[in-house]
Amino acid sequence: MSAVKLLPYYTYKDYCNWEGRWELIEGIPYAMSPALLPRHQWIAANILSELRSAIKKSECQNCKAYDFVDVKVEEDTILQPDASVICGQINKPFIDFPPSLVVEILSDSTALKDRITKFSIYEKFGIKYYIIVDPDKEMVEIYGVEDSKYTLQKFSPEKPFTFLLSDDCNIEIVLKNIWE
Repeated sequence: MSAVKLLPYYTYKDYCNWEGRWELIEGIPYAMSPALLPRHQWIAANILSELRSAIKKSECQNCKAYDFVDVKVEEDTILQPDASVICGQINKPFIDFPPSLVVEILSDSTALKDRITKFSIYEKFGIKYYIIVDPDKEMVEIYGVEDSKYTLQKFSPEKPFTFLLSDDCNIEIVLKNIWE
């Protein structure tokens, strides 16, 4: 006779009571690293700096760059991208609408989840751009929504890439700058 496996199932209400950084995917909790590696932090800071500078330069009134905002996709799915651009007002301790852009910086412990699980969730949630950053290979992948599916975007890291964030906000970023 085989034993029945009982998996925990949690919702946003439970998530709010936890200490530390967590993500919740389809009711299953995932602990986030309490202290990111220095290189990860440095790359994240550079990405946020590039995003904020581009938003300021383009004079976008309604879009802002954030790190570690709770993105509530469903009651049982809350994600915290490494960086995001949100166009619109945030009136809750989380957002429950798609950011215009999210960034995940890969690590050994998150690469599979970022490339497969989060990719699928972000795509279904309708996030316009998903940027995956691989610090080990110093590579960046940009996925843009086309016909409700992510398509890998062609770009040159040395040239500006234009992100169409909203009807009144386009930004340009030279992605090689995140490594400098």
